[in-house]
Amino acid sequence: RRGFDAKGRCGCSLDGDADRIVFWYYNDAGQFRLLDGDKIAVLAALFLREELEASGLEGVTTLGVVQTAYANGASTAFLRDKLRLPVVIAKTGVKHVHHAAQTHFDVGVYFEANGHGTILFNPMFYTQLQKAEQSHLGEKSRRMLAIQRLRVLPSLINQAVGDALSDLLLVAIILQLKGWNLEQWDNLYHDLPSYQMKVSVLDRTQIKTNEDETKVLSPAALQQGLDSVVRELPTIKQKVARCFVRPSGTENVVRIYAESQTKDEAVRLARCAEELIQRFCGADEIRQAIRSKL
Repeated sequence: RRGFDAKGRCGCSLDGDADRIVFWYYNDAGQFRLLDGDKIAVLAALFLREELEASGLEGVTTLGVVQTAYANGASTAFLRDKLRLPVVIAKTGVKHVHHAAQTHFDVGVYFEANGHGTILFNPMFYTQLQKAEQSHLGEKSRRMLAIQRLRVLPSLINQAVGDALSDLLLVAIILQLKGWNLEQWDNLYHDLPSYQMKVSVLDRTQIKTNEDETKVLSPAALQQGLDSVVRELPTIKQKVARCFVRPSGTENVVRIYAESQTKDEAVRLARCAEELIQRFCGADEIRQAIRSKL
């Protein structure tokens, strides 16, 4: 568990079947810091972009990242604004993000916030890499080093399913090559505060969302209410604040995710969303039925 240093101040944690992984460390102030799947996706995308650029394949090989609506907005902004990479938002669930990564990019990176994910290399990537390698065979250059790194990278990645052990090795190798520790990795960007909750309803199927679950299509008044709540924030905060709701796939609850510049604002957005759901989806009736049985 101690992993990356001798003092045991950093390491990683895996779930029971080892298909998810997150990293953590304590900073100099003694604060616990968690590096989740969003952080892993950013690190992998950064490394791949640098190696594709050095190999001469940038612009020839399409590289992109697939996220869900639950990805922290700061990670999405870093990928789009700093790394200049395309980001596709897919419906929640590994099968959806895996399919999007497979169909949109030659090299597709996806990691859910819980640490489940991988990198997919499509046939076009191997074709382009082989051509580049043949064109520069025998060279001792940064270009050839990048080509060699890209050639061996797929052997490290489990492209079929999330694999915490191969992801651990991937992160360790990238950090080693860049000469970074976990704190330097963490400081690439800083997560926006977020808050999640759920609300019981009589019938979750009342709520219909768009394909990536970021907007409510029906009832329309619910989405209008969510938009109005965000607009009530100061203009500068509206740029990063967001709140979405989606029906659970397994139980009669509606899940709420809110994000803003401060934790208090994120909580307030979520509570406002809760009130809107109660108004439009019969959550109040559930509470009254429960009280009548007490």
